[in-house]
Amino acid sequence: MSEKDGAGRRWSIGEVARASGTTVRALRHYDAIGLLSASERTASGHRRYTGDDVRRLYRVRALRTLGLSLEEIADVLANSTDDLAAMRGLLTAQLRELEAHGVRIQRLTHRLHGLLGQIDNASMPDPDRFMTTLEMISMFESSFTTEQQERLARRRADLGPEAVETARTEWAGLVEELLRHMRDGTPADDPRVRVLVHRWDALANRFHDDGDDGERTKAAARRMWRENGEEIGRTLPWPADRMRDLVLYLERSRQTG
Repeated sequence: MSEKDGAGRRWSIGEVARASGTTVRALRHYDAIGLLSASERTASGHRRYTGDDVRRLYRVRALRTLGLSLEEIADVLANSTDDLAAMRGLLTAQLRELEAHGVRIQRLTHRLHGLLGQIDNASMPDPDRFMTTLEMISMFESSFTTEQQERLARRRADLGPEAVETARTEWAGLVEELLRHMRDGTPADDPRVRVLVHRWDALANRFHDDGDDGERTKAAARRMWRENGEEIGRTLPWPADRMRDLVLYLERSRQTG
């Protein structure tokens, strides 16, 4: 239960997790790496988050949506102050990103309406599969900026079709192994699972540039999977609900790594 006294309201770790869409495990991880710690503890040792802690968590979450890694976020918070100017700058950057995202969605909506009109007036084999492809394009274009899309396309071209196909085969094998661990109830922090997740991430890294630009496209890709895992799963040869659960399984493993 939340508490309130003369010094202001306090929140338990469970309340903060539920309100922010963050897992308790992630909050404990933030504490362990010094990114966000509860300012107070009860007599029995339970964490209690203050208003300042909640504002700091908002900054962490907002910077994550802008594509920064936890290490980059720690640097930003260490070199900035928790004042009105800093918060205004962060909210302005977040708003710009959301507005740009809205423009991309609107542009894609018009494009899809045009394609749908063509489909309605033409004989097209297997339109359901074509529509699924359009949905995938929608998710891709709304998740990545135009510059990021071009960068990813160049990277795939540099790798070549043979390397891309090899990576696809390797990825399918990783999916099967990870799904088996999920069926067997293997904890996400099990060393065997963490090795597989490391291989998964290393495989994905082949398709991203080095440096900050690559980190931002990787963050956008993970966000796309996290937000659209079930829809993406419908285009794959595994049950969509299992692919959605797999994305969460990967996230839990990364948070303990």
